[in-house]
Amino acid sequence: MKDWRKYILALIITAAMFVTAFYLTSMLNSARLADIRGAQEQIAIDLLSSETQFELLGNLDCNLITQNPILSEELNSMAERLSFAENNLNPENDNVVRLKKQYTLLEIKDYLLMEQISKKCNTSPVSILYFYSNQDDCPDCTRAGDVLTYLRQTYPSLRVYSFDYHLDLGALQTLISLRKVKADLPALIINNRIPVYGFRNLEETRALIPELKDLATSTTETK
Repeated sequence: MKDWRKYILALIITAAMFVTAFYLTSMLNSARLADIRGAQEQIAIDLLSSETQFELLGNLDCNLITQNPILSEELNSMAERLSFAENNLNPENDNVVRLKKQYTLLEIKDYLLMEQISKKCNTSPVSILYFYSNQDDCPDCTRAGDVLTYLRQTYPSLRVYSFDYHLDLGALQTLISLRKVKADLPALIINNRIPVYGFRNLEETRALIPELKDLATSTTETK
C-alpha cells in the first residue's frame, strides 16, 4: 500500500511539474507575441507618419530625411523579435504567419518609400532584398541570414529586407515576379541589381556590395 502511495504521489508531482512548465511556456510565448504585436503597431504608425510627412511637405527637407533613416532601427528590432517567434513557436502557427505577413507588408512599404525619397532627394541608399525559406529546400538560409545580420549591425544605414519566399501574400509574390526571383534560395537583390543566388560567406557578400565602403560603420565592427 505504501508503494502505491509513493507511485501516486510521484505521478501527481510529475503531472504538476509538467502542467506548470507548459503554463509558463505558454505565458512566455503569449508575452512575446504581444510584444511583437506592440512593436508592429508602432512601426505601422511610424510608417504612416512618414508617408503623410512625405505627401504634406512636397518640397520636403531632404537633409532631415537623409539624416534620420526611416524605420531602420524599428524594422531591425521587429525582425529579431519575429525570428525569435519563428524559432520558438511552430513557423506555421497562425499567429506567427499573421505577424509575418504584416511585417512583410511593412517592409515592402518602407522599401517603396525609401525608393521615392532617394529619387526625390537624389540620395543613394544601400538596400538588400533577401529571399529565404523556412522549409527544407534551403539548407544555407540560416547561414546567409547570419551574414546579413552581421552586416546590418556593422553598417547601421544598410537596409536589409528579409522575405519568406513561400509566404502566401499577394504583395510579396508580385515583388518576386517583378524582380524575377527564382526559387533557388537563398537569393539576394542588391540595390535593385539582378538576383544573386546561393550562399556567400562574409567576405564574398562584402565583395558583392562595393557601396559598403561609403557607409559609416558601427563601433562594434571587428578588425
